[in-house]
Amino acid sequence: MNYLEVLKKELYKFENLGVQKSENGTILIGKAIHVAPLAWLNKIYPILGDEDILLLGKELKTEIPKDYKFFLTNFSNGLNIFVSTFSMYGLRKELGRSIEASRQPFSIFTPNLQERPKNAKDNYFFIGGYNWDGSKLYIDNVTNKVHYCAEWDATSLYEWNSFEEMIVSEVKRITSLFDEKGIILNINKHTTPIETL
Repeated sequence: MNYLEVLKKELYKFENLGVQKSENGTILIGKAIHVAPLAWLNKIYPILGDEDILLLGKELKTEIPKDYKFFLTNFSNGLNIFVSTFSMYGLRKELGRSIEASRQPFSIFTPNLQERPKNAKDNYFFIGGYNWDGSKLYIDNVTNKVHYCAEWDATSLYEWNSFEEMIVSEVKRITSLFDEKGIILNINKHTTPIETL
């Protein structure tokens, strides 16, 4: 089983709580009525095409790491699990406050351009983060390793050998923090890879 199938299996563990496809093609898995009437636990966004990837590279003025490009074009344009507990960034194609506009990934431009930590090296490409404390994930384009860092400091606090290793281990770890209804088991437990001060 390849890693994309493993991800799909993990995310669909909550399909008994409902599955819906929104107008823009986003797959919504597991109604989270304990959060809000229209909230969903997991969101898989429509994949990106070649033109979208070219646009991203041009706007970001850098090469998208090949492993992340593969994820964006073969699985999901970003990702959102457990109501933003863990998110992967992608291309937002629509702005606005409508329900459909909200069913898009967090913008990949924000951490790479507007809110980039000052000590981030040019070869750091930010791909995701955690809502617990705003901490981030980035791929080092030189080593292809994925690093976890604080919101405003790119110093590596934890690392994985590859994107595949990170995404599978993190989705499984975070899933284990929630019960079968998608309710967090311990509201005081950090949802980040390590506990930070």
